[in-house]
Amino acid sequence: MPAAATKPKPTQSTARRPVPLDLPYAPVAKRPLPRGREREWYVTHNRRLKAMRLAIALLDSGVYTPRQARDETIRSTAARIGVHPPSDTTCRMVRALMCDHH
Repeated sequence: MPAAATKPKPTQSTARRPVPLDLPYAPVAKRPLPRGREREWYVTHNRRLKAMRLAIALLDSGVYTPRQARDETIRSTAARIGVHPPSDTTCRMVRALMCDHH
């Protein structure tokens, strides 16, 4: 088959380089959280995971700076990706994750 007849693979932009969407990613096996920690540790751990998911979704949607990530933007992104609305603390954490240190 000639090279001109082949279709390019679909890609999705994550930052500045295209990433192929058809890579064979295996889901990461979930492990139970460590036992015996204080409740606050689990709350903070889950808040960090949620903030990371939201920061990634915002970056993929074109929101690149903390200034662009207002609470309303973060909460509408949460609704779009199917997570509960984040608290003010989680919104601050999302902005902190997006902060660029040049």
